Amino acid sequence: MRVLILQHSPAAGPGRISQWLLERASAVHICHLYAQARIPRLDSFDLLIALGGPMSVHDDPLIPWLGAEKRLIRKALSAGKRVLGIGLGGQLLAQALGAEVRTSASREIGWWPVEKYPHAQGSPLGLALPERLMAFHWHGESFELPKGALPLYRSAACANQGFIWQERAIALQCLMQSDWHSIEALLQARPKAWLNAEHQARPDTVEDDQAIRAGIPHCSGLAPTLFRLLDYLSGPHPTLR
Repeated sequence: MRVLILQHSPAAGPGRISQWLLERASAVHICHLYAQARIPRLDSFDLLIALGGPMSVHDDPLIPWLGAEKRLIRKALSAGKRVLGIGLGGQLLAQALGAEVRTSASREIGWWPVEKYPHAQGSPLGLALPERLMAFHWHGESFELPKGALPLYRSAACANQGFIWQERAIALQCLMQSDWHSIEALLQARPKAWLNAEHQARPDTVEDDQAIRAGIPHCSGLAPTLFRLLDYLSGPHPTLR
């Protein structure tokens, strides 16, 4: 399978997705949008992965390439491509499917559990996912559920942590691809305002650097679920044509 990865910032890379790519992908292209890289053609990939980033889906006037990326995601969906969106990428996917993306009541930063929705059982993927995960979060906006999508996970601070649409598009709000290197990169690039008193009206949803680093061993528990999601999107089964 040919895989195109859209990367929005140097600090938000593919993480453990790289491990899966080594074993499963026939060709991989990482498009560094933040460096003004040219967006590849629609016929150059089978699976599209849109990663996270510090910007908002509403930043079109400020970011020249954001509109072109949105068009590519919509075209990929219309063409029957398989799509995975994580963090900002999940928000872009939700928006492409007609759902609202808005500022969350509070930022969700750090290690917080997510629980599977009962509705997820309506998908073969949902049946195979664990009921509960300790996930890594790094967001201040979140998406609504698109029409026709099945919700996958929720957390105490975010009702929609993931969904699956027509068995070929998956959005995740939490960062299941996280590893030690990717978390350190986010910590180093984090705006200082994220951890000051202004953003801690609900301090139970924001962890400090020490707590985040202490939770890094949880990454090994996220990897099997991440790989299962990617295998499902890339593998043959009756609901995908």
